[in-house]
Amino acid sequence: MRTLTFYAEGDRKITARHPTTLEITKDEVKTKKGDCIVATRATLALSDLPEEMKEALRRDCTEVALWIESGGICDVVKGRGSARLTLESSTEMVVRKSGFVCGRTLMVYSDKSASELRRDLVEKIARDGSKIRLTIEVVAPD
Repeated sequence: MRTLTFYAEGDRKITARHPTTLEITKDEVKTKKGDCIVATRATLALSDLPEEMKEALRRDCTEVALWIESGGICDVVKGRGSARLTLESSTEMVVRKSGFVCGRTLMVYSDKSASELRRDLVEKIARDGSKIRLTIEVVAPD
């Protein structure tokens, strides 16, 4: 098992309404059009992940969990790794309910999208400057 915790901020422009993805970005949110965004100004992106974690994520049998916590409220999204992951984005991480993979993809076949997160959590992260703690846990056979 490999675990990594990092931090991000909320923003009043976060709506978390996308039905198939969720995104964490190092960037600031400019408009409400990015309805998959759940965290901004993150302290890391996919390209920053440790190599050992990247290797584990690039296995089809890997289980991945992403914990999102703010203001004492927590939710977890679970999905899978993929041998097709490149993990190259220097600004973003995207969780997908589908099997689609691009350079921004962290995990595929997730059990939740942005619109399925706890709404009380979304209320917390939809405030300017709210603090968000994110933890990625990767479980892969040795």
